[in-house]
Amino acid sequence: MRIVIAPDSFKECLTATQVAAAISKGIKKVVPEAEIICIPIADGGEGTVEALVAATAGTIVSTPSVDALNRTIQSFYGILGNGNTAVIEMAAASGIELLVPEERNPMITSTYGTGLLLKAAMEAGFTEIILGIGGSATNDGGVGMAQALGFGLLDKNGNQMDWGGGSLNELHRIDSSNVHPLLRKVKITVACDVQNPLLGPSGATHVYGRQKGATPEMVETLEKNMTHLAQILHQEFGTDYSNILGAGAAGGLGAGLMAFCKAEIVHGFELISRLTDLENRIQAASLVFTAEGKIDEQTAFGKTISGVAQLGKKYRVPVIALAGMVEGDLSELFRQGLTSAFAIANRPMSLEESKTNASQLLASTSEQIMRLVSEINNF
Repeated sequence: MRIVIAPDSFKECLTATQVAAAISKGIKKVVPEAEIICIPIADGGEGTVEALVAATAGTIVSTPSVDALNRTIQSFYGILGNGNTAVIEMAAASGIELLVPEERNPMITSTYGTGLLLKAAMEAGFTEIILGIGGSATNDGGVGMAQALGFGLLDKNGNQMDWGGGSLNELHRIDSSNVHPLLRKVKITVACDVQNPLLGPSGATHVYGRQKGATPEMVETLEKNMTHLAQILHQEFGTDYSNILGAGAAGGLGAGLMAFCKAEIVHGFELISRLTDLENRIQAASLVFTAEGKIDEQTAFGKTISGVAQLGKKYRVPVIALAGMVEGDLSELFRQGLTSAFAIANRPMSLEESKTNASQLLASTSEQIMRLVSEINNF
């Protein structure tokens, strides 16, 4: 039996590689002779570098940066196996998991550290960069990233504006005279798993602001400030980014990358699926396991499990999904090709307890599923 394990990470808990290892452990208890192919998947968020480096036999490079609060950290980027492409995840610098809950405040958090990672990759000689932009702690429209690359984000007095979404209203004009000279030579492809526009009820601020620490009052201020930024970007670059799909990703970093870096936004799962040869692996499989921290109605719209399910349906391969939590109407996921979904908790427990024991719970649930699958196959 050939089994493909293609999970996403469990946020603030396990990497996709760790999730795959736990599921594999459970399967091996029942079918030790199974051929198991682990393909950690990410859709642009945490684990993107790890997944692509592992799949292409690449390497990881350590480099200094700053977190979303401008504290010095040791971060990293990856080099794909071809040796020509760098891969970065903004979560490794400007990510929400690098901040404890009480530190999360999109009024002051910045994407400056992500810009430093781009700068490091460019200065290392890479002219092709893949940038995953999931898991952000920011709502600054990418202006911090732009500042790190040499753009002047100037207030009415000609001074650099302060960091964070709470200062976007200070922006008066953009000075491009000191932009890093390598920026025009690099092609940046942005891996993104959401299609939110920059502004409005489904935009960056209203959909994601609260989970980054914004109060309702902050949300109103941040939306007003982001509207001002959109006007300045339109004025400076000749494009209205307000309603472009994906522009609202990562607190508007999607818009910032398109405006300042001429980047192309692509669907994260599709990009990473191609680079990891996931489709061919699923085509040759007998069974597929996938996983995410939470499965709900939104999972059907661009998330890893949705993509894996559709590939399973294409080749008539059963797809089983595991998650810390399963809730809501999953009929769209089932239509897309998901066979079944299981929550891994085996008794009532808190979120923290579930996170602490996630690896063991994944292995145990996988074992129970394989016992059923094996019995049915031998029936």
